[in-house]
Amino acid sequence: MVHGKLNKTTSNFLMTLVALPTIVQTVLMLVNGNLGTGVAIMGAFGLLRFRSMQCKPEEMVVLFAAFTIGLATSVGYLGIATVFVLIVSLLMILYKKLSNGAFNISHKELKITVPETCNYSTEFEDLFKKYTYSYELVGVKTTNMGSLYRLSYDIVLNPSESTQDFINDLRVRNGNLEIAIGVFPDNID
Repeated sequence: MVHGKLNKTTSNFLMTLVALPTIVQTVLMLVNGNLGTGVAIMGAFGLLRFRSMQCKPEEMVVLFAAFTIGLATSVGYLGIATVFVLIVSLLMILYKKLSNGAFNISHKELKITVPETCNYSTEFEDLFKKYTYSYELVGVKTTNMGSLYRLSYDIVLNPSESTQDFINDLRVRNGNLEIAIGVFPDNID
């Protein structure tokens, strides 16, 4: 919970942080001091994590959970596998319901294209103060053979103000060049 309040993150990642300890604890309980099984599990987890396609954190939790269920059933602990499925499923459902909209969902990425003659450090400051709770310039990139800049901002929109009015006011300042507002991505280009 502290991580979610202090950092830009998603509820899916926080759900992963809650579910992974349950998965690891179950795997350790199933291995229970058997060195050979522990080494095999470590290798299998490594293959699962580093040889699979990149995926979202909640998808990785589901993969690890499925792996743990397979491990539990293969060593003959059907009861533990059943209880594990119920606990992890309940955890995921409960967390999704409770955290919906609670953790930095309002962070958006704003991309504004401006001419190279624009003083972008001060040009939009009054608009940001009016339409957002917070804003931070996170990247500047040249486009169109260097004649334009693409500015990337991390913003938190003020819900009492109109997003359409914000975009229209930005368009007046940037000469009606491209503007995009969307969910903040995992990687900033």
